[in-house]
Amino acid sequence: MFNSVVECCKNNPFASPFQTAKCEGRKEPVFGRSIAAAATPTIIPGDSCAFGSQKYFALCGLGGILSCGITHTMVVPLDLVKCRIQVNPDKYKSVVNGFKVTLAEDEMKGLAKGWAPTFFGYSMQGLCKFGLYEVFKVYYSDMIGEENSYVYRTWLYLAASASAEFFADIALSPMESAKVRIQTQPGFVGTLREALPLIYKAEGLNGFYKSLVPLWMRQIPYTMMKFACFEKTIELLYRYVVPKPRDQCTKGEQLVVTFAAGYIAGVFCAIVSHPADTVVSKLNQEKGASAADVARKLGFMGMWKGLVPRIVMIGTLTAAQWFIYDAVKVWLALPRPPPPEMPESLKKKLQAQGKL
Repeated sequence: MFNSVVECCKNNPFASPFQTAKCEGRKEPVFGRSIAAAATPTIIPGDSCAFGSQKYFALCGLGGILSCGITHTMVVPLDLVKCRIQVNPDKYKSVVNGFKVTLAEDEMKGLAKGWAPTFFGYSMQGLCKFGLYEVFKVYYSDMIGEENSYVYRTWLYLAASASAEFFADIALSPMESAKVRIQTQPGFVGTLREALPLIYKAEGLNGFYKSLVPLWMRQIPYTMMKFACFEKTIELLYRYVVPKPRDQCTKGEQLVVTFAAGYIAGVFCAIVSHPADTVVSKLNQEKGASAADVARKLGFMGMWKGLVPRIVMIGTLTAAQWFIYDAVKVWLALPRPPPPEMPESLKKKLQAQGKL
């Protein structure tokens, strides 16, 4: 699939508009296509690689590792309290009370419980989430064509992010299972190296993947909202809020816009994915229970416990992730295409119809 992506990436509307055409010699025309794609993407002066190249996708994956691994590890204390509120609301009544009880029982070191599975799990998730999102976005764009990619771009973001998150959660699930148990099960071991063999001995591979379906239910809507809302917010900010085009903004100004769009997206992400997040937390605490059993036991209102700290956590987290991801692109001199613009062919069609 990577070779197909490399061949097609130049024809998608997200690529840089300043590419140079190259000829490979005469080729027979291909039915349904106006031109044949060049063999390799073109590297634009100032960029370290070509948009849509294998190097580009690999470095985007590295940006995902850094953005997700670092940010999720930074908020482990808040995540720990949030999980404990979800699984034991009688003991941990609020965020402030949760911190007080945790500090009284485990001291400061107790707030760092679960940092290792968080770091490794979300680093692997970030690799797949961001790296594969770029792959699927280009791949799906070529499948539907340039004009449809612009007209239905929000659906394109949703499809690409959902596809990427499907694989990202398979990478995350074992570490998420270990993290939740370390943070919420009284008497459970406190380190990752102890937790993994203990879970495997007790439940086998099912212990690592029994929460995969509710994890998909939590993370796929979250990621779809995260990417689609971010992409759309970026487009609207540059169109209506930022007083100058993006190519006239400094790198620092562009990163500020990235952070703002990321935070807005994060708030919506937290709300959309919170009920499934509560089920995941409770499911990993209760051995032998199913997602449906946990949902019935919690009830509708019970699945919304811990929403406020999660909005704060996920809003900040999502904004920081997009900021780091975009900063890595700047640091590595990766292509950073501007918000999509209407293709000239579509403009001419709409003008001919009197709709533009």
